[in-house]
Amino acid sequence: MPLRRLFSRRPPLGRLRRGWGALLMVGRHLRALPITRRRRERGDRTDLPAPWPLALVDERTKTFADGRGPLFHRVFTVRAVAAEHGAAALIETLSQDLDRGAPPHVVTFARERGEPGRMLLGDEYRVYMPAPWDGPVRVLARTEYAFRFGTLDGHLEAGEIEFRAADSGPGVVDFTIEVWSRGGDRVAALVYGRLGVGREVQAALWVQFCLGAVRLVGGRREGPVREVTRRVPADELG
Repeated sequence: MPLRRLFSRRPPLGRLRRGWGALLMVGRHLRALPITRRRRERGDRTDLPAPWPLALVDERTKTFADGRGPLFHRVFTVRAVAAEHGAAALIETLSQDLDRGAPPHVVTFARERGEPGRMLLGDEYRVYMPAPWDGPVRVLARTEYAFRFGTLDGHLEAGEIEFRAADSGPGVVDFTIEVWSRGGDRVAALVYGRLGVGREVQAALWVQFCLGAVRLVGGRREGPVREVTRRVPADELG
């Protein structure tokens, strides 16, 4: 594995703070398990993500086809009721500052390309995670109710992730995080695909992000946070 993937750009203090934050997140995740409904299914080629816009493809692009091992298509959803803010306001808030939905001291979304306070196609972020590596991503889609990232060279994973929200009635907001991911290389495929460690860290993060979205709209959660994971074997990916 290249050295740039083994060592983060962040300073040592930031790594320590995020490591401590990761321990706190694990504790919060264990407490959230009773309100989480998880389902596993076998996937197929209908689970593949949308292709990258051609204008955003370059030598740094890292699509799911560049990954190793099976593809995991995961959907995390939560419903907020008695919400003070709607779906569009939620997405606008997150697009201005993604850290507002993330568990504190665990993950930071640092802008590397684009103007502060707004999110446009082609903007780039570096996701500082509770691990020795960072995750560079690029904005592939942006609408009033959603935005999507694609991974870039140097990311642990290869794939895409979409954040979206919908108004489902007066004061009712449904928030969804949809992930398509494979290991970015052989080592990552072992950790993420075979051992499942990376997938559990990912699940803990996005469940907590869903709960953060409920707080941001000023509502309360109705029902569980739902997670559906569909596994597509590598030999079916073409």
